[in-house]
Amino acid sequence: MTDSLVAVVEIPKGSSNKYEWDAELGAIKLDRLLFSSLGYPTDYGFFKNTLAADGDPLDAMICVSEPTFPGCHIEVRPVALFRMRDQRAEDNKIVCVPVTDPNWSHVERLEDLARPLRDEISHFFSIYKTPDWKVVKVDGWYSRDDALDSIERAQRRFAKTQGAGEA
Repeated sequence: MTDSLVAVVEIPKGSSNKYEWDAELGAIKLDRLLFSSLGYPTDYGFFKNTLAADGDPLDAMICVSEPTFPGCHIEVRPVALFRMRDQRAEDNKIVCVPVTDPNWSHVERLEDLARPLRDEISHFFSIYKTPDWKVVKVDGWYSRDDALDSIERAQRRFAKTQGAGEA
């Protein structure tokens, strides 16, 4: 596995709109508006050709200096894993930094992420589904190696589904 990957942005940093990739449409669509006054603490999206335990592509949180836009492709470097569960299943999120943003070039691993940002991310994901009466369990922060393992598992899971479809 390489040190960088490409993430596809669904939701820009600060947005209260929950956009989501719709494979049937082949496009990003508005899923819902968050009921709380919270905005996403990072750009939020996914990695193509991955399949997470919840049946969706593996989630990516991209630390950006400025919000981008839905559909933006960003070359990123994974630095940490944020583990949580929702009502469906494990819902891992890979925290990444843009390869080409000098404001984030010093971030290589979990310990390099500022504590206030980690706290903001933890808080956001612990309460963002509360108005929908959905339960979320935050398991916390894990290392870059754990993030890379999660990505590799999601890539293998995706590859298996592709092989099964060809048989």
